[in-house]
Amino acid sequence: MTHTDTPFPKARKKLTISPIHGKINVSLTEDDIPLGERKTVTDFCYLLDKSKQLFNGLRDLPQYGHKQWQSYFGRTFDVYTKLWKFQQQHRQVLDSRYGLKRWQIGEVASKIGQLYYHYYLRTSETSYLNEAFSFYSAIRQRSYYYQVNKEDRPELVVKKLRYYARYIVVCLLLNKMDLVKVLVKELSEEIEDYTQRFNTEDQLEWNLVLQEVAAFVEADPVVVLNDNTSVVVTSNRLQEGNVPPLEQGMVVGQLVLADALIIGNCNNQVKFSELTIDMFRMLQALEREPVNLTQTPKQGTLEPNEKPAKRENPHKYLLYKPTFSQLFTFLSASFKELPANSVLLVYLSATGVFPTGHSDYEGPYDFGGVLTNTNRDVVNGETVQKRNQAQNEMHCLHPGDLFPFTRKPLFVIVDSSNSTAYKHFTNLFGQPLVCLLSPAVYPKSVQDQSQRGSLFTLFLYSPLLAFSSVCGLNSVQRGLWERAQEFLRKVYRDIGQMITRSRTIDQAFLQFFGDEFLRLLLIRFVFCSAALRLHKLFRESQSFPESYPELPKQDTVESSLLQKHILELATMLDVQSLFWDDPLEVY
Repeated sequence: MTHTDTPFPKARKKLTISPIHGKINVSLTEDDIPLGERKTVTDFCYLLDKSKQLFNGLRDLPQYGHKQWQSYFGRTFDVYTKLWKFQQQHRQVLDSRYGLKRWQIGEVASKIGQLYYHYYLRTSETSYLNEAFSFYSAIRQRSYYYQVNKEDRPELVVKKLRYYARYIVVCLLLNKMDLVKVLVKELSEEIEDYTQRFNTEDQLEWNLVLQEVAAFVEADPVVVLNDNTSVVVTSNRLQEGNVPPLEQGMVVGQLVLADALIIGNCNNQVKFSELTIDMFRMLQALEREPVNLTQTPKQGTLEPNEKPAKRENPHKYLLYKPTFSQLFTFLSASFKELPANSVLLVYLSATGVFPTGHSDYEGPYDFGGVLTNTNRDVVNGETVQKRNQAQNEMHCLHPGDLFPFTRKPLFVIVDSSNSTAYKHFTNLFGQPLVCLLSPAVYPKSVQDQSQRGSLFTLFLYSPLLAFSSVCGLNSVQRGLWERAQEFLRKVYRDIGQMITRSRTIDQAFLQFFGDEFLRLLLIRFVFCSAALRLHKLFRESQSFPESYPELPKQDTVESSLLQKHILELATMLDVQSLFWDDPLEVY
């Protein structure tokens, strides 16, 4: 979806935060209040009620499908625009006649921030994250919620705590890690004050929020350090110059990645706000770097001319622990609305479900698959309990479940202990189809890290972070990191040439290669496969990534040129002893 085909940008330009006016306090009876001022209060109450009504209605909109929600969002933004401008223009009257509190202004600003965040979730355009950040940031800078703690109303304090949690999510997505740490400290103090003042039942829940975000911030296994040992925040979104260009005259497909389902259902993985660390990483791997992040964002404005020529991100659905029926509904909606010459990507980060026995005929439902959520499956008003091992099969996404969707170009990534079930795919309709499959088994030392995210997804998100992690490095100096990244750019170019020049490679890989996001994922997949094959800890064949269709190994993951590059990178990072220096030893 573009910026021009929605009523939202027109409303967006109006949403600006202006300085606070002074207050006047006058005590008069209602009859003494001039008619104009009474009308101002009445109009404000109407806009406030209308805005709340529309905002609450957002919950009832279907989460899938691209079109139904746009006009509703447009109406909601229009009302909030009017409300915001109205309270700015009539602040003195509203202060004196209505008793407008600063926290109420903060509440409106917080709702506008939420609207922008949800608009980002609907469109996947990272520019809207900047808009949400502007409003959340203004609330904090202007201490809109400051007085809340002086009022004896726990529900107001909860509004403030929820604001902090939402602000933290937006900062995480914008990689503003330094600010996240400050906000977590402030939230921690607010929670402590809240639980001491009010005898509440939700103390444990709020402490869990703190633990989750702290674990999320610490999830990256390797940190990049400046000379003064301060941590450098690195971004792994797609940036200009990071994707190897196609060689001149190279014939690849014209397909474009349009839709992605990012599914997270791993037990015990670090998460925050229904976003596991694997989902968070894949989400960023499928986005371009947001514009104007280094500048101070203009509060509530994004002029069209600030939008660079190329801003399209694939649209994403984020599904945390979906049931089978939810997953299938979203898949069907995505499939139905997929434009011509477009690709649907399905990313599955989930616990493996293994078959209970072997039948004579092994079809697409006989190898197990990955787990979907059982908690919300209800029969006759009762939650279904697992009665025996075979019951698991009901809550499993089998390879066969995806077969109907191979009628259009499909790109599947499976990160699971039973990823190999998806090797048994069949291309029934002759459309481009590729599955990238994680290792099924990791060496014990690597397995211990799994709570902080999967190594396979880490390679697809940031190959250098994953490579450093699997080599046991906890930190890398900034200068060395930048040299290694520059070296990797050359490696990626070589991998790209290996894929496009191979005479035996399946055409499906080349058909996806024209899209920058998919090209980068394929190149990172080949790098991951080659690196793990050379690593001395990875000895079992099940510890290597696989793909459907299979890649020609000699041309790609076992290429002597690529092996030479990996050893050079290992030498650069001073971890060459962890790798076989004679590739013949590997086999």
